[in-house]
Parts: sequence; C-alpha cells; structure tokens
Amino acid sequence: MLAQNEPGFRDSVDMMFNRAVRLMDLSPGLEQKIRVCNSTYTVRFGVRLRGKIETFTGYRSVHSEHMEPVKGGIRYALSVNQDEVEALAALMTYKCALVETPFGGSKGGLCIDPRAWDEHELEQITRRFAYELIKRDLINPAQNVPAPDMGTGEREMAWIADQYARMNTTDINAKACVTGKPPHAGGIQGRVEATGRGVQFALREFFRHPQDVAKAGLAGTLDGKRLVVQGLGNVGYHAAKFLSEDDGAKVVAIIERDGALVHDAGLPVEEVRRWIAAHGGVKGFPVGTYVEGGAAVLEMACDILIPAAMEGVIHKGNAARIKAPLIIEAANGPITFGADEILRQKGVVIIPDLYANAGGVTVSYFEWVKNLSHIRFGRMQRRAEEARSRLMVEELERLSADKGLGWTLAPDFKEKFLTGSDELALVRSGLDDTMRIAYQSMREVWHDRAEVEDLRVAAYMVAIDRVAKTYRSKGL
Repeated sequence: MLAQNEPGFRDSVDMMFNRAVRLMDLSPGLEQKIRVCNSTYTVRFGVRLRGKIETFTGYRSVHSEHMEPVKGGIRYALSVNQDEVEALAALMTYKCALVETPFGGSKGGLCIDPRAWDEHELEQITRRFAYELIKRDLINPAQNVPAPDMGTGEREMAWIADQYARMNTTDINAKACVTGKPPHAGGIQGRVEATGRGVQFALREFFRHPQDVAKAGLAGTLDGKRLVVQGLGNVGYHAAKFLSEDDGAKVVAIIERDGALVHDAGLPVEEVRRWIAAHGGVKGFPVGTYVEGGAAVLEMACDILIPAAMEGVIHKGNAARIKAPLIIEAANGPITFGADEILRQKGVVIIPDLYANAGGVTVSYFEWVKNLSHIRFGRMQRRAEEARSRLMVEELERLSADKGLGWTLAPDFKEKFLTGSDELALVRSGLDDTMRIAYQSMREVWHDRAEVEDLRVAAYMVAIDRVAKTYRSKGL
C-alpha cells in the first residue's frame, strides 16, 4: 500500500523526467513537447456474453510520434486507467530511444480481469477491442504496433493480427500490425523470453564493470549472488530461470500474489512455476518456507532484488527497510519517485526499468522487421556459415594427420562450431548487443558528469537527448 502523499505512477514518471531535463540544455517549448502525451483514445464497447451485453472500457495512448510507428503493449487488468496508460506510453518513448529502436511510444489497456472469462469469451472481447482501435489506425503496421503486456500474451496478439488481416485484406504487411505473436503466426523465436532474457543481459553487462559493481557494495560475478524475485510471471520467471541456470545465481525468495517462498539454498524456479500454474499460487510448495505476507519479503537481505510485477511495490512506506544493495527494475515503475530518493540516499544502485526491461521492445523490433521483410532470420546465411566452418575443421584435422600432431577436436566443440546461427541465436545475439550498447551509453553519462547521481537520470538524459535531436531534425 502506498504511503501518504506518495506521487502516483504518472507523477513519478514526470518527476523523474524533470530530474533529467534540469541537467540538459533544452528550450522550454521542446521540453514541454517531449513531456506531454500527444493523444489518448478511450473506447467503451459492448459484447454479448452469457446472455447479456457487457460493456468494457479500453485505452490506447500515443505519447510521442517523433518516430513512427509508435510501439507499446496492451495490458489486461482491472487496475487499468488513463493515467497509468499515459505513464506507460511515456516510458515506451524513452525506452525505445534508449535502446535505439526506431519507434515512438504508445501503450494500451483494457479494464478487465482476464481470469474471469473463458477463452472463447476473451477472444470475442479482444477482437471487438481490436476492431475499435484498427478502424482508427490505432493498430497499423506503419502507425501503431501493439505487443503483449501484463494479462496478455501470444494468444491475444494472434487474435489481433487476424482481426487486422480480416479488416485489411490487401495489406501485404498485415502481420506486422502487432508483435509478440506465436512463431507459427508470424512471430519470432525468442520473443516470449525476451524481457526476462534482457534482464539477464543487463545484469551481465553491469557485472562486466567492477567499478559499477563496487558502487553497489558488491564484488565478483553473478555466480552465487542471492536473488529475491517479486512476480513469477513471464518476465520474472525467465529472468530467474536464466540467471540461476546460466549464471549460477541463487533465487532465495519468490514473491507471488498469495505470499512468498523463502529458501536460503535456492529455489527450483522451473518447479515453482509449474506449481503456480497448477495451484494458483506458491502456498503448499514442498521446498522452502511459505510466508503469507509476501510484501515483507521485499525487505529481506539479498544481493539483488528483482521487482518483476506491478508498479509502485517499493514506495515511501517500505523503501527505508529495503536491504538489497542492487535493484533491477524488471517491471515498469516498481519504485515510486519518493522511494527512489530514499534508496539513492542509502546508496542503493538501481538499474532502471527504462533500460532493464527493454528486451521486449527490442525483440519486438526484430519481429516487426521480420514481418516486413517476409523472411525468417538465418534462412539465407545459416548453411553458408556451416559450410565455411566445416571447411576450417576439415583443414585443421587434415593438418593434424599430415604433420602427425596426434590431436583431435573435442566433439562438443565441433558440434557447436559447425552449427550455423538460426533465428533464436540471431535474436539473442542482437538483444545482447543492444543491452550492452545501451548500458554503455548510460554509463558514460553516469561517470562523466559529476551532477548525474544515478543510472536512472543517465538513462533519461540519453533517451530525451535522442528524442530532442529527432524533433529538431523535423524543424521543431
């Protein structure tokens, strides 16, 4: 629960924007142009369900069209409101600019509890919502491209893509109207894992810089680091899974709706995920200690805290009790402006949402490009790569035999070296490159300018500067 006088999510985004622009040389007019949300469309539509007409309220907000199309997810939640959608659209503008995906910022939401409706009913609701947006070009491959968000996934994106194709039968690029589709329906390998994988790559890049790690009071690598993960949805699950399996980190606590699990030796992420799917929560899981008040577990001692669910979970009321020296914002806006100030004063290093969860939009960009190019990544070059690698291996083995050297290449090396890059490998490579370069651009501002106190301000400054340059090139 937010503390008294706590700024709301939209106010927090504006206040964080203000912290950055105070350190920049922008004209008041250009600053205002970048700050404001260009437009928000509110739709109220009816669908006949269970023998009566149900009315739903949805939003699609466009924050900035400095580049088009604009990009941003559609979330399904009862908490959806105009302020939230506009704040998320603003974050999308800055996020896209920071990781250099050529999109403006947008966001959508439908005020609904998706668990209250069966699949067929959800499809009817989704198609009608999509219809209302499509007919106003608020879903369009060249103008506005949604993606999954909280409460939505591949299934909903496939319905929206099909609805667009039905309404635009001659648009050859119809599949590019939305990203996050299933691979068999025009999606891309690696999109489901993308945001969580991006969190992993962000932490890896952070730990490549000992100076930055030392600022958080930590040392060494990710191996053995104790993680607390709040929210084991798509993002939290993949981040926890990859960090524990690939990097040797220990997930010592998982916080969910119904409480939390704590286990000092490390929780089996995959098994917890399956338990939640079967039982609706973590209670009763046979490993670890169940804690009914999950929010209190945010305050337990750990090396890295990963809030990966809702905005505002760390606020003025609990920020002073947070013990993690490093927080990576896998969710959008999990730390309020007031909490951010308290944590900074304590010396906590925060890897901001603007950067940390940009993996989703980065791989969405790859999917959009794939849909426009009408060819699977790797299709043209994979076998050529394999042929060149095989020539090299065969030549090395011939030289060994001719010279009597007596050495052979390890079978696992040969197998890996001889495998050309498929779509998933290329997507992961592109995401890793994006996260590395974006971190370095933030880091440069963070370290080179004494008045820049933290990575969040650095991220906003890099993003706002890029948006400003685009507007100036348009003559504004």
